[in-house]
Amino acid sequence: MQFPPVADQLAIIRRGVEKIVPEEELAQKLEHSRATGKPLRIKYGIDPTGIDVHLGHTVPMQKMRQFQELGHQAVIIIGNYTALVGDPSGRDEARKKRLTAEQVELNAQDYLAQVGKVVDLSKAEVHRNGDWFGKMSFAEILQLCGKVTIAQLLTRDDFAKRYREEKPIFMHECMYPIMQAWDSVEIKSDIELGGTEQLYSFMLARDLQKEQGLATQIGVMSPILVGLDGERRMGKSLGNYIGISEPAYEMMKKFMQIPDGVMRMYFELLTKIPLDEVDRVLAGHPKEAKVLLARTIMSAYHSADAANEAADRWQREIGGGGLPDDIPVVKVPVSDVADDGCVPAAKLLVLTGLAPSISEARRSVAQGGAYLGDDKVRIESHDQRIKVEPGLMLWFGKKKYCRLE
Repeated sequence: MQFPPVADQLAIIRRGVEKIVPEEELAQKLEHSRATGKPLRIKYGIDPTGIDVHLGHTVPMQKMRQFQELGHQAVIIIGNYTALVGDPSGRDEARKKRLTAEQVELNAQDYLAQVGKVVDLSKAEVHRNGDWFGKMSFAEILQLCGKVTIAQLLTRDDFAKRYREEKPIFMHECMYPIMQAWDSVEIKSDIELGGTEQLYSFMLARDLQKEQGLATQIGVMSPILVGLDGERRMGKSLGNYIGISEPAYEMMKKFMQIPDGVMRMYFELLTKIPLDEVDRVLAGHPKEAKVLLARTIMSAYHSADAANEAADRWQREIGGGGLPDDIPVVKVPVSDVADDGCVPAAKLLVLTGLAPSISEARRSVAQGGAYLGDDKVRIESHDQRIKVEPGLMLWFGKKKYCRLE
């Protein structure tokens, strides 16, 4: 098979990558692949512990698709056995409850359907690591555990932190990074994709491959995509994520919340737009840059028409100050309305369900984030008395609104 020149491949591979370990071996592997016509085997592992794939998950998937387009072999590991152990990192709230094998398999099917929106599954190998772990005898498991020391495990950041804080580390959790590393042995991985927090498992895989007389893999690690708050990693439990299966308009509204300071990261990790062009776009108006970002990414998960329709609707209803098409109607209990037909602003925002609490309602009003009427007249104070009239429009920020009844 004819591969692109190594320099061209490296330029594509290095985009949006934080660390390549060991980097000096990457060009050598690509050169050998090109000389022999043999594709590199690119590993990406997924533990099917949930069913909502968000943009943060797609960062390594996007890199895998790039490797596919360069002519290399994508190998997806569905961690149906590592999912039974659970990730010991403690980041994923969904993993605190142990899943059954049936739940894991159902999640795996849904994961693959979503992964197929990024990776060309028709040209990918898909393996479940239960295919090999499920066949291991207890003696073989003991033999595998004997290849890793406790001192090695404690170099992993999450284990080291828990050990320092005298928090429990359970024996089954120690198996998790060992199992991840052994997956690379089983599928003869040349390159493994993931985040920078997986460096320990990537390097352990190299040790195990070397011991088995195999060529050792290279870790290609992407930065962690921050969420809509612009600070913490994107995650469903944090409520700062954009799901790839969400309706286009819901995605559009979330894209427009992205802080200006992280826009370049989103363009670099999630699109193919040349970076010099990205810089020109970011030098212009932030709103136009976000619309371009949203249209580009939504087109990949929906269609160009759906992306354009969502962007136009956002501009009409929110960006341009127009009224939404789907305005919920909320009944205000008569018992909460004073004799003069009025309710204090903060209380009304809570009664309608727009604000979660009186304190949050007061904070939003003080910051100018609550409005009245179709023309969005600002509510001036939290104790402003508002006449409850049928059809009155009430706004809480840009995303929450209702008509009163």
